[in-house]
Amino acid sequence: MDEHTNTTPDHVRERCERFRTTFQSVKDEVQKVIVGHDAIVEGVLIAVFTGGNVLLEGVPGLGKTMLVRTLADVLRLDFSRIQFTPDLMPADIIGTNIVMEDPDTGRRKFEFQKGPIFAQLLLADEINRATPKSQSALLEAMQEKTVTVGGEHHTLEAPFFVLATQNPIEQEGTYPLPEAQLDRFIFKLTVGYSKLPDLMTIVDRTTGEKAPIVEPKIDGPGIIDAQKLVREVVIAPHVKEYAARLVLATHPEGEFAPEITNRYVRCGASPRAAQALVLAGKVKALTDGRFHVAPEDIEAIAKPALRHRVLLNFEAEADRVQSDDIVSEIIGATRREPVLSHA
Repeated sequence: MDEHTNTTPDHVRERCERFRTTFQSVKDEVQKVIVGHDAIVEGVLIAVFTGGNVLLEGVPGLGKTMLVRTLADVLRLDFSRIQFTPDLMPADIIGTNIVMEDPDTGRRKFEFQKGPIFAQLLLADEINRATPKSQSALLEAMQEKTVTVGGEHHTLEAPFFVLATQNPIEQEGTYPLPEAQLDRFIFKLTVGYSKLPDLMTIVDRTTGEKAPIVEPKIDGPGIIDAQKLVREVVIAPHVKEYAARLVLATHPEGEFAPEITNRYVRCGASPRAAQALVLAGKVKALTDGRFHVAPEDIEAIAKPALRHRVLLNFEAEADRVQSDDIVSEIIGATRREPVLSHA
């Protein structure tokens, strides 16, 4: 127990403990269905309690879609799925105005028919199999939580999340997501293959007589209240500065850039990356029973928050350097001690 814990009021500690208990119960419930992939499940839940969107990357068949479906049940959210294909059109996502005739007067008027994006938890399945035009239909919803059709704005029901799955870009028939859309995902999580014990458990659960059944552990209003608590978590100026310097260290030729950034990075992370580090760090602190963010919280979520925002050059591809390698080097090269003086 540290000095921050000793000075935290009792009612705040109680709220922290409730959050921690809820977070763990949701995680446990999801893991009744999703075997292994503990870091993936935790990463998705951290994003949910920040209000952010998540990009899940992995080859087909690893349970990405099942994870999102299970999450919708446990969170008791209105769920919708869009299967992205090359012939998908933006209107198939957001909806369109159609002509309707009044049966009494015979008058015709345009009426908006909502698309599947009007949900609370949207699964954008295999998002990089659709064309960039269709991918871009999600941009406004992901950032503003609204949809604009025919000059009219439609507000999406809160809370609203996009959880997108993506096939590795090396596979045929994929279109790389534009940088502007990648930046709207708070996390990019890489889903790998299961290990032997986990795979055997998956086989047992999916080929037996009874399939696992999950129960709701929280609902939309509960999630919104939890998100408000997350934003109240304290972050000291020097920790906030540390997060900012990690982001600035991704900028080639920048003041804080290490050699590996200058050599391999084409374009660094935007201010959204700093927001992601701070918000996710606050959730990480709460799950550890603290109402203040520590540098370790920032470091724990640095890779999922930065890996899709660090764009590599051709030399990195030739040398088989990955974004995670860059982030690891940046963490090692960026000292925690403040550079600025904080009054």
